[in-house]
Amino acid sequence: MNSLYPLLIIIVAVIIYSVFTFFYQKRIVKTVTEEEFRAGYRKAQLIDVREANEFEGGHILGARNIPMSQMKMRMKEIRSDMPVYLYCQSGMRSGRAAQFLHRKGYRELTQLQGGFKKWSGKVKTKK
Repeated sequence: MNSLYPLLIIIVAVIIYSVFTFFYQKRIVKTVTEEEFRAGYRKAQLIDVREANEFEGGHILGARNIPMSQMKMRMKEIRSDMPVYLYCQSGMRSGRAAQFLHRKGYRELTQLQGGFKKWSGKVKTKK
C-alpha cells in the first residue's frame, strides 16, 4: 500500500501539469479551423515546425520550415512584429513552438487545428 502513494502522487502531478499546459496554451495561441487559417496565413509568417523530411514530403504552399528542434537557433528568422501562423503534423509541436515563442515575446500566435494531416488545401512537395 505504501508503494502506491508515490505512484498516485506522480499520476496526479502529471494530470495537473497536463491541465495547466492545456489552459496556458489556449490563452497564448489561437487555434483555428482550416478556413480561418486559410483566411489569415497569407498576411502572416507561415511556419511549418515539422522536421525537414516531413516538410519535403508535403507542406502548405508558402510555408517556411523551421523545425521545432531548431527553433531556438533560428528564432531570429521569425519577426515579432508580424502575426505567426504555425502548424505541424497534428498540433502538438506547433503548440510547444507557440509556448516557446510566447516566452520570447511573440504575441500574435495562431495554430492550425488538427495540423497538416487535416489540411485539404494546396500542398507543395519536393522531388
